[in-house]
Amino acid sequence: MKAIIFAAGRGERMRPLTDTCPKPLLQVRGRPLIVWHILNLVRAGIKEIVINHAHLGQMIEDALGDGSQFGARITYSPEGTALETAGGIAQARHLLGDQPFLAIAGDVYCPHFDFSAAKGVLEENDVWGKPHGKETRDLGWLYLVKNPAHHPEGDFALESYAISNEGLPRYTFSGIGVYRPEMFDTVTPGSSAKLAPILREFANQRRIGGEIYRGDWTDVGTVERLEQLNAPLNYKN
Repeated sequence: MKAIIFAAGRGERMRPLTDTCPKPLLQVRGRPLIVWHILNLVRAGIKEIVINHAHLGQMIEDALGDGSQFGARITYSPEGTALETAGGIAQARHLLGDQPFLAIAGDVYCPHFDFSAAKGVLEENDVWGKPHGKETRDLGWLYLVKNPAHHPEGDFALESYAISNEGLPRYTFSGIGVYRPEMFDTVTPGSSAKLAPILREFANQRRIGGEIYRGDWTDVGTVERLEQLNAPLNYKN
């Protein structure tokens, strides 16, 4: 399995820090955010990693190189202007291959996520969430988390491992998912496209599965959240 880490965002809410440093390189508890992901991926045996970038992208390449320092093999998908998540996938699709791939937001902190659980997850759970009498297969698998204080309304409901746009309780999408490449057939490489509308469309067709992740997870979207993570009393490895 290959993985893509999204690192193209400008990080407006993290300014002024992101004026001179791309958000995925901001330090959290002693190492850059993106390095936490890379190390956990390698630990899970996922060593083929694609990273897209736009804002200050050369700094990311200079810091991470070809990935050999982490035991990984990193390739880059540069974007002149950030293309949003689905657009970034479409642009990098030739690097991701024809098999399901893991996609990870570069600005979330989840130091203990076991990415090995994502390998084969679509095949293992392909019976869930399908309309009766139709031969379909799940196109994606989302990891959801308990709603954080800054996002109390959540994104999706979960019904017998099927992602739903309706229903209660609701959970927040963690930014971590597994997708089949054909999910993005309608997105032209080089165009800007958001991921949420695609997920909602296929959720309506009951072709997106998912589960709850209950480990440590933080959306490092503001300077305040970064400072809270790095506060001495909260510093735990």
